[in-house]
Amino acid sequence: MEAILADVGRNWIIYASMPIVAAVIGYVTKIVAIEMMFRPLEFRGVRPYLGWQGIVPRRAARMASIVCDTMTEKLISPEEIFDRLDAERVAKEIEKPLLDNIEEITRQVAGQFQPGLWESIPEAVRRIVIGRVQRQAPQIVEHIMTAIRDDIDGVFDLKDMVVTNLVKDKALINRIFKEAGAKEFAFIRYSGIYFGAVIGVLQMIAWALLKLPIIMPIAGLITGWLTDWLALKMIFNPKRPTRYFGTFQWQGLFLKRHKEVAEAYGSLVAKEIITPHNVIAAVLTGPMSDRLFSMVQKEVQSVLDTQTGMVKPLLVFAVGSTRYQEMKRVVSAQVMAALPETMSYMEDYAEDAMDIRNILVTKMQQMPPEEFEKLLRPAFEQDEWILITVGALLGAAVGELQSYVVVHYSV
Repeated sequence: MEAILADVGRNWIIYASMPIVAAVIGYVTKIVAIEMMFRPLEFRGVRPYLGWQGIVPRRAARMASIVCDTMTEKLISPEEIFDRLDAERVAKEIEKPLLDNIEEITRQVAGQFQPGLWESIPEAVRRIVIGRVQRQAPQIVEHIMTAIRDDIDGVFDLKDMVVTNLVKDKALINRIFKEAGAKEFAFIRYSGIYFGAVIGVLQMIAWALLKLPIIMPIAGLITGWLTDWLALKMIFNPKRPTRYFGTFQWQGLFLKRHKEVAEAYGSLVAKEIITPHNVIAAVLTGPMSDRLFSMVQKEVQSVLDTQTGMVKPLLVFAVGSTRYQEMKRVVSAQVMAALPETMSYMEDYAEDAMDIRNILVTKMQQMPPEEFEKLLRPAFEQDEWILITVGALLGAAVGELQSYVVVHYSV
């Protein structure tokens, strides 16, 4: 014992450095692990194995799908989104740009199919025809909104919209996980210091007793591995408050912040993903937009047949029945093409009416811990072994360097 104490006295700086170095190893390996989760956004290196891409961006499609499944199955449905929109109010919000578009489309199509014909019709008659179609425009919008609501699954794929927006913007899916788990990531970083320091004390005792150089890299490896493993476990486990040893209570940090995370998560999703702009774009240009075009075509052609009655014989005679049908189809297509810009005028109303943020926040705060965990857990679950392994290897490398210093500079 006297020899050990004498050695500690002679080399106290080296002994004192061991817990400090172990704490630094723990902290640095956590920072590296977190960065590896999110960066880089795209693969860097030589494919397929020599290089790296952040775990979250690399698995963006899978993670987006998991997030979306949780969102659409537990939180919000297409029906909830559209049931909050009043068809009459929508028609009123877009009335002016819609009427302007109808007049412009009518003039363009008439000139395209029979140059000079539209101009040869008396202005009073032209105004009557345009006026009749314009008066029917709000009804067209209401009919289409009703048709969408009645067949929402046929024209709007909420999951496709969410996944598409997340996959095409990998930085956004990074933000979702980073902002939802901001405090958890901070805990991971700083836990490395505390856990590492404790292991460093054990390392110091082992060196004093055994004087084996292999102790340093082994201790570094254990520090990197154990601190990563413990931090991840403490974030998600236990799912419900649990008392240990009858003295202290612990609940996974992410689950303990249930209400706070729900607030941040719901706000971000409502602001960046399930927005009126994205919903409208998904309906008008998504994989089911052909069904919507058929609805628009049916409504527009019906109105054209009804409201152009006085000039219809002249139009059919001038352009032929086949061309007349084609003309109606072109009108429908141009109305559809103008809809994205036209519908943008209702976005402010839609944002207030749909109230996506409050729906998401309220329902997320009501989720049981087992389901709520799935909002962030996918970011870690499948590839967490990679993070732990990297932490262990980095710890071992620093431990080897530490071993060299201890062996060569001990007195």
